Amino acid sequence: MTSYAPSPDLARSRIAPGAYTSVAKALHWILAALIILQLVGGIVMGKLPEDASYASAVFTIHQSNGLTILALSLFRLVWRLTHKPPPLPEGTKAWDRLFARATQAIFYVLMIAVPLAGWLMVSGHEGSVNFFFLFPVPHLPAVGSHELWEEAHELLAFGFIGLIPLHIAGALKHRYVDRDGVLARMLPGRREAAPTH
Repeated sequence: MTSYAPSPDLARSRIAPGAYTSVAKALHWILAALIILQLVGGIVMGKLPEDASYASAVFTIHQSNGLTILALSLFRLVWRLTHKPPPLPEGTKAWDRLFARATQAIFYVLMIAVPLAGWLMVSGHEGSVNFFFLFPVPHLPAVGSHELWEEAHELLAFGFIGLIPLHIAGALKHRYVDRDGVLARMLPGRREAAPTH
């Protein structure tokens, strides 16, 4: 009995070509770490007594991290628009492509909307943001109430909590089920694909 082996063309169609740029990789992992830190910090902050001596410092760090996420996310969006990412393997199913594009789009919306809502929330309240205790950050023009943006900030953050497990599950699917190299191209060490002309 002869064993079946996929044709070389079919096997190649299941392997993701190239890799993300070094800048895209760095932004991905830095933002991932900051976002997870923010989500954990937000949960911890909700349990802190407001009169705790360290509460002000914790809030300042949380707000500063949020502004850092906002700035890096805007830079990442510009980088994404000006540096075409490597394509998915040719054999990727249509629903898988749609899911990947949808989750990426929602991630970008949340990475910008969550810290922006937090900034608007602070802007509608007395006091200012002191960026990592270095300098004050000006308030945004008042649009809506402090309570409105506080609610929006919290609800959007829950969007992250729901989306991150889906993103991780998708990455693990590519690694252990599809085995198409999609996860590997975002990991350090894999070289970028040479530009084609």
